[in-house]
Amino acid sequence: MKKIVTIVGARPQFVKAAAVSRAIAQTSIKEVIVHTGQHFDKNMSDVFFQEMEIPKPDYMLDIHSLSHGAMTGRMIEKIEDVLLYEKPDGLMVYGDTNSTLAGAIAASKLHIPIIHVEAGLRSFNMMMPEEINRILTDRISSLLFCPTDAAIDNLKKEGFDHYGIKIVKNGDVMQDAAIFYAARSAEKSKVIASLGVEEGFVLATIHRQENTDDPAKLRAIVDGLNIINQERRVIVPLHPRTRGILAAQGIVPEFTIIEPVGYFDMVELLKHCALVVTDSGGVQKEAFFFGKPCVTAREQTEWVELVEHGFNTLVGSDTDKLVDAYRRSMQRSYNFSIDLYGNGKASAVVAQEIERF
Repeated sequence: MKKIVTIVGARPQFVKAAAVSRAIAQTSIKEVIVHTGQHFDKNMSDVFFQEMEIPKPDYMLDIHSLSHGAMTGRMIEKIEDVLLYEKPDGLMVYGDTNSTLAGAIAASKLHIPIIHVEAGLRSFNMMMPEEINRILTDRISSLLFCPTDAAIDNLKKEGFDHYGIKIVKNGDVMQDAAIFYAARSAEKSKVIASLGVEEGFVLATIHRQENTDDPAKLRAIVDGLNIINQERRVIVPLHPRTRGILAAQGIVPEFTIIEPVGYFDMVELLKHCALVVTDSGGVQKEAFFFGKPCVTAREQTEWVELVEHGFNTLVGSDTDKLVDAYRRSMQRSYNFSIDLYGNGKASAVVAQEIERF
């Protein structure tokens, strides 16, 4: 029986693990789950395991609230201890967080094959810590699962055809989770009733440090959301850290702020909203999964196909561009039936390929 260690630590990884771990459970593979603790807020971590019925992590490392370097270094040390004890046949990581890179580095030093789910994505912005994490993780991995053709093209341009690495296009495992949980979210979540909202509000998320740590950018985004809120109610699940920055900078939001939400609440918000504004990579896709146009407060995106097909508009932190993109998006019609991400079969491909690898 093959044994793999899976590293998770942040919200998008819990969503992905929910889908892939379910597929792995249908195989002969033994999976050992390690939660680094990168997201430690209960609404951002524990609730995901409870709501989504992900197996309880075998290891809780409880590493958080440190600088990038200190956090990554501590994770490498602790993950190495787990790997030395478990002696797995492979290590699986998701996406582009510090947990991802730490797991990959720890495994590479011990010559344990690395499996990277959501490989090949590029924003081409080296100021983003996530860009560095994903590039380095891809380069030292042995099995790369790419969600899109664009991701595979990125790897080929970087010479991966010559590295002896197996590259597989599997689709997007987050769509698997969205499809699986969509039917259950209405039973699990009361968020729409508690907010007293009807269909057609704007759902927004702001969390990326390039926005929250730059007062000018944060103010511009909030100003844009305030203008939109005059036309259509804006609801923003917001982390306490960002609330603190708003208060410290004297930035006054006029929209509805709520606490960070669990996955089922987020699904219900996505189902009932009219449009999404975000700086999150994962939420851009989730908007598409639930048939909603998206306006992204970033200069680049890894999900270029969403922009190319008109489902997503990049506006950076420009107030006027944000408001204009919102208005234009609300006037357009969209065909969300197009298959961009595998239509719910991505996780099964991952499990089958690992079993054969």
